[in-house]
Amino acid sequence: MPPLALHSGLPDRYLLHGGHVYSPSDPFATAMLIIDGRVAWIGSDAGAAVHSDSVEAMFDLDGSLVTPAFVDAHVHLTALGLSITGLDLSGIASSEELLRRLADAVEGQPLTSVIWGHGWDDSGWSSAPPTREQIDAASGGRAVFLSRVDAHSALVSSALVDRNPDVRRADGFDPEGIVTRDANLILRAAASESIPDKQRQAAQRAALERAASRGIASVHEMGGPGISSAIDLASALSLGQDPDHVEVIGYWGEILGLELAAELGAHGCAGDLFVDGSLGSHTACLREPYADDATTSGVAYLETQVIAEHIRACTEAGIQAGFHVIGDAAMDRVIAGLSAAAQHVGDEALRRCGHRVEHAEMLDAEAMNALSRWGVTASMQPSFDAAWGGAAGMYVDRLGPQRARAMNPFASVLQHGVPLAFGSDAPVTALEPWEAVRAAAFHHQSEHRVSTRAAFAAHTRGGRRAARQESREPGVLQEGAPATFAVWTDTELRVIAPDDRISAWSTDPRSGTPGLPDLTPGVAAPLCRGTVRAGRVIFDGTNPGEER
Repeated sequence: MPPLALHSGLPDRYLLHGGHVYSPSDPFATAMLIIDGRVAWIGSDAGAAVHSDSVEAMFDLDGSLVTPAFVDAHVHLTALGLSITGLDLSGIASSEELLRRLADAVEGQPLTSVIWGHGWDDSGWSSAPPTREQIDAASGGRAVFLSRVDAHSALVSSALVDRNPDVRRADGFDPEGIVTRDANLILRAAASESIPDKQRQAAQRAALERAASRGIASVHEMGGPGISSAIDLASALSLGQDPDHVEVIGYWGEILGLELAAELGAHGCAGDLFVDGSLGSHTACLREPYADDATTSGVAYLETQVIAEHIRACTEAGIQAGFHVIGDAAMDRVIAGLSAAAQHVGDEALRRCGHRVEHAEMLDAEAMNALSRWGVTASMQPSFDAAWGGAAGMYVDRLGPQRARAMNPFASVLQHGVPLAFGSDAPVTALEPWEAVRAAAFHHQSEHRVSTRAAFAAHTRGGRRAARQESREPGVLQEGAPATFAVWTDTELRVIAPDDRISAWSTDPRSGTPGLPDLTPGVAAPLCRGTVRAGRVIFDGTNPGEER
């Protein structure tokens, strides 16, 4: 048999065999039959022999693992693509290095161009971030927008401010340094709208190619005023309709923007509809002041009444509502808004719509009970804990040890029956879904850890459920389901039990529990050999992207 070589010209009927197929249909499956883009059969190599004469091609998996393709439930494609194709500021260790990178990036660029960068994180710097004067000098008078890693503050040039003079009166505007709050949103939107269509589409294609190379077949794009634009979301949705690309599920985050959401073809009037900001920028809305700045408890962008009106309008229209919410006080407002909306439309109507909250990093038992009651999905990012958790992480700096310990309580979310979906918030954290699964299974706080299987489910079928797709695309490999899967390098398969809360029997081979790659910290994650969307190859393994 030929070695595995998935390519765009796959026949209508083909058979994969000689590997490991992760499926609820058969925990020991080694083969899978695909007919007309759907899974027709799953079983053993011996059983596959029955089908060998009826297929047009057979592919030897050579021990590879086949799983449902990942779903990333929260991305920003243009910003991610611009960091891939342009100015990536992640990993920069100082203000001086940032200025050098900026100066290199603007060399040869027209004075009329907009320079977009993302990813700087000053939390570990020994020096202060650059001033506006320094940004101006490095950029040579060009318009510059350099987004912090959390996307809730930015370094900007005077040229960009001059193009948008009203921003000087906006909340969060600093005439000399970092812009936050409304000023950040205004200038981010202005910079986004200035990106030429050709550059925008190239960036989005690069982001989708990166996703496909990581075994991701569907992404949830979070558009809205301030974070992007209607043009930006329309472009992403158009690309996602191409069956040879990663699917794009769009959300438009604008209060009562239902009509525009419908015109754009968005799944809901939801996503990054900001109730608050971020912890890194001191704009997440907290019940108590920040540990490292007692003068502030963050900022709330939406009042409870406005939240309630939005939820009620979306529910009555039968579409998803949703919000960006990080701080505990911000979550209080969302819960109060849900409660007020339920008094008008009823609990069952809320549950039918499958509303969402994005990030939801600070959840207590009362909030989780409320989300469970109304069937609200928690769309969370495990890599946030990997990046900012732990004894010396940003969470401790901003919140102090006690509040930091409670962050991202994945186990409690599941125990309370809250629907859970995982994503990256790329480019805030990288499109690396196995690393997200690892981060959830090996959370810095052991009480928040979940099994690898539970984390994998949240990053596959959880995203399908969050977008209310499960009836046509269940996110699992089973007969009749779309053949949407990823093939991974041969790797040791295990049933990981991060701690003694997970039954020892499930790790015993006699239990029949299907294994997943060993994601113990320090063990390399598997590499993607191919990604297939509804039977069509969207990544053939020949160009896996940048080295990792």
